[in-house]
Order: sequence, then C-alpha cells, then structure tokens
Amino acid sequence: MSRAPYEVLGLGNSLVDILAHAKDDFLSAQGMRKGAMTLIDEARAETLYAAREQPVIESGGSAANTIVGVGSFGLRGAYIGKVKDDPLGRAFVDDIHAMGVAFGVTQAVDGPATGRCFVYVTPDGERTMNTYLGASQLLSPDDVDDELVRFTPITYLEGYMWDRPAAKQAFQKAARIAHEGGNRVALTLSDAFCVDRFREEFLGLMRGGLVDTVFANTEEVLSLYRTASFEDALESLRAEGVLGVVTRSEKGFNGRKIVEAFGCAPNVTIERPGSSTTFPTPGVSFSAGPSAQASRT
Repeated sequence: MSRAPYEVLGLGNSLVDILAHAKDDFLSAQGMRKGAMTLIDEARAETLYAAREQPVIESGGSAANTIVGVGSFGLRGAYIGKVKDDPLGRAFVDDIHAMGVAFGVTQAVDGPATGRCFVYVTPDGERTMNTYLGASQLLSPDDVDDELVRFTPITYLEGYMWDRPAAKQAFQKAARIAHEGGNRVALTLSDAFCVDRFREEFLGLMRGGLVDTVFANTEEVLSLYRTASFEDALESLRAEGVLGVVTRSEKGFNGRKIVEAFGCAPNVTIERPGSSTTFPTPGVSFSAGPSAQASRT
C-alpha cells in the first residue's frame, strides 16, 4: 500500500443506538443520572431492550458517527471497531458500509452480544445514555491495521475506549503507528465523567506527545482542568501546545453554535449552524435507511 485511499480513520466503540423520548420522572425511577453516560451490564441491557416502546433503532457510537459525518463532507473515512456476528452486529456493518465508510474488522463469533446504547431524550433536549459495551470491548491491538493507520493522515480516537485495557492498548498502538507515519492523532474527551475517571491519563497523552489534537465540550474541558472558569480552562488547554477544539453548545447567538479553535495560529471563533457542523456525537446515530431498520427488530 503506497497510500491509503482514506483521509480520516476512527477507532471507537461500535454500538447500536436505541433512542426514545422520556420524562425526568422516568429517569429518576430507573436510577439514571440525567445527562450522563452510564455503563451497564448485559442483564440490564436486556431488561431495557425488552421494555422498549417504539424506539428509533440505528447504528451509532461516538467515533463511528464522526467518521460518517466526515464522509458527508466529501472526505473518505475508515473505521476500526468490534461487533458480534449477530443481528445487531450485521445491521451495524451494513449501515456503515452503506454510508461509504470502510470497515473491515472481523466480527466476533463468540462472547458478548453487539454493544448498544440506550439514549433517553427528555423534553429539554438533554440526552441520558445507558451503554452496554458488549462486543465492542473485545477490540484489541490485533484489530488495528498497521498499514491503514500508517497511511491515513488523521487517526481519530474515542476517549470512551480508555475504559478497557485491551482497547486502551489498541488506542496506544494506533497513535504510535500514526506518528511514525508523520500523521496527526486526534482525541475526543467523550464525556465529563469519562474525564473525571481518566484526567491524569488524558493530560499525559497530550504532554507525552501521543495526542496532538483534542476535541472537547465545555463541561469536559472544565473537568479536565478542575476549574469553573471557561476562560481559565481554555488558557490551560492552549498551554498544552496541541490543536484544541472546544464546542460551546447554546452559548452562541441567533441559534448558532460557537467553536473555539486554537493551535499554532491565533485563537479564532468559528460560527456555523449546528446542523452543518460535525463534531464528536455520542448518542446521535447514522442509518442506512428503512431497509436496514427492518433487520433490527
């Protein structure tokens, strides 16, 4: 391979999203922390899946969503993740291929079922996620295609992967190979509670040179630097010497979202309608359409 035909490669948890509307009292009754991503076991996942009422079921996962979004802008994307050879896993593979993303990881035959994320959206638009990682946690260094990483200009890594040793090793392997090839390595912090668990390790990835681009939202960057001041958090991130992109949600104006982006160039503010700006998107799914939907039930 002289040069891979892809511009961005993502590594992350391969999940099928099950989206439903819910009220706050439902979340409370289920013991869910509103706005958070909580890991659950297979028994809990089966209970929630059995209790579903007319949900929208689509393929997803933070990094997979982002790579599909990249493709929507005309770039060529590839993805590395793990699913099982079961109905949801086969639907995931069909969906991501239909979206034009290269995906060649062998599906697991044994072990846990394909992972799924239950996304409950309350009337205020907040998302509460209960995630069963399932087969996605089987991702290991052996699943990382050395040549694919070496010849792809940007490797994009999902912070949620840091929860499991084997996936962490796959993450580290991909980052090292990417840098050996002279490429960039990007990390999304994924979730403020994820940052709480792995703050020192995430900082170490930047300071050790393994990661040179960081995506975060306001809550994540505040958590990273243990401060209530957004400006202080930005200054701390700027001092790391990485390219940083921090989304600010509704803090823009005229319904627009604002992105603070800085690196070697002076700090700039980019204003774009939320519908046309693609950043790490856990809980927002991609789908190949109605024909694929039927295979999930």
